[in-house]
Amino acid sequence: MRPLIGITGRRVRLSLLQDADPRYGDRCIDTAMSDFATRLAEAGGLPVHLSYDTDPAGVCEWLSAVVISGGQDMHPACWGGDTSVVRDIDPRSNPMVHDRERDDYEVALVRAAFDRGIPVLGVCRGMQVLNVALGGSLVPDLPEGAIGHLSPDVAPTDGAVDHVVTFEDGSLAAQILGGDVITNSWHHQAVGRCGAGVAVTGRTADGVVESIEVPGHPVLGVQWHPEWMTSSDPTLGWVVAAAARHLEQRSSP
Repeated sequence: MRPLIGITGRRVRLSLLQDADPRYGDRCIDTAMSDFATRLAEAGGLPVHLSYDTDPAGVCEWLSAVVISGGQDMHPACWGGDTSVVRDIDPRSNPMVHDRERDDYEVALVRAAFDRGIPVLGVCRGMQVLNVALGGSLVPDLPEGAIGHLSPDVAPTDGAVDHVVTFEDGSLAAQILGGDVITNSWHHQAVGRCGAGVAVTGRTADGVVESIEVPGHPVLGVQWHPEWMTSSDPTLGWVVAAAARHLEQRSSP
């Protein structure tokens, strides 16, 4: 059996789509980057997209792994940040503003998966959700520096030469990636105070957190976008392999 891997996404109105039929413009659709599904399927997984209506505890009875995808900033109320920066804009009509429904769903999903020993991969925003779900905080806005972190021009590529991530010896990330790597980058927030049991295992030279994990658990967060790397990123292969092990253990009598 191939492992079932849940992928989170966004919910937006059809009116955001070009040439959408105006009769249905106020209806919503659930969306997710197809790159995740394609790469996970190529690695041997069975990807499924999760809507906010999918009960986290219930779906974790079926899933063998969870991928928390990238997207907009988490609402600062989730981690004790400054709520005065929040704009009162409908997230269904603007997918880049805070979406508390998505925040609450993904935090609950991370906790349900963690409690059941289900592998979790958090990507970009997903890494930040992972840290917040376990009680951590975020850096609300990274200062400009020598290393470009908010780099949309190089995000769907293998990245820029200045964006080198160095990993802690013996960490899960180091085992998976095999040493320092150049990655893409598209974020202005980052992991701040670590949540319970969370360890920082990768940074860029300016100290920005690029990978986290929970030692003793199949949990990994990466700040870059492995689904957009031109080359094959080992983190996606890792989550499929970890999911397969979980499925085998669960299926054993």
